Formats: sequence, structure tokens, C-alpha cells
Amino acid sequence: MKFNGNSKRSAVALLLCGLFATAITGCQSTVGGQTLPSAYYLRDDVQFFPTGPKFKLTNELRAHEQYQLDQEAIRDGLGAEGAPAPGAPAPGAPGPAAPGPPTP
Repeated sequence: MKFNGNSKRSAVALLLCGLFATAITGCQSTVGGQTLPSAYYLRDDVQFFPTGPKFKLTNELRAHEQYQLDQEAIRDGLGAEGAPAPGAPAPGAPGPAAPGPPTP
């Protein structure tokens, strides 16, 4: 394959762009499984983040359990605080009568 003047210039330009991109992004090294972005990592102050709970969805689980309890209370005819819901028959009282056949 012959290289003319334009392809040589293109190759040189591509090489210079690659070197420039490498120079401005910095060099990263990996030491002991850590990616270290610069040579000054030893002088950097390290932040400590305490470990969280083992089960990450504790709040979601608690909200889901509360929702299930609320749904069971509604199904049993109780309000959110344990009082009978408005319009619900009292426990042990007969429910509404079944509708009779339609009259013409």
C-alpha cells in the first residue's frame, strides 16, 4: 500500500491527537487493587465511610410491612388506627342485606 502525503499527514495528526489526549488525562496506575490517579495519592486525606446495614432495603421492607398491615386492617374493616372504618359495620354486627330481585 502506498502512502501519499495526505495519508502521512493524517497519521501524524492522529498520533499527535492521541499523545495530546493521553497527556491531558493523566496517567493512572494500579497498586494493590486500587486505581491511583496521581503520584500525590499518599498526601490525600482519605475519607472514612462507615459500613451500612447488611440488608440494604430495611426502610423499603419496613414500609412494605406497614402497607400490608394497613391493607389487612382495611380488609378487616378497621381504620388505620384500629377503629372501625366509616361506614363499616361494627364487629359482630350483621352486614347489609343482600339486594332482592329487581322489580319490573
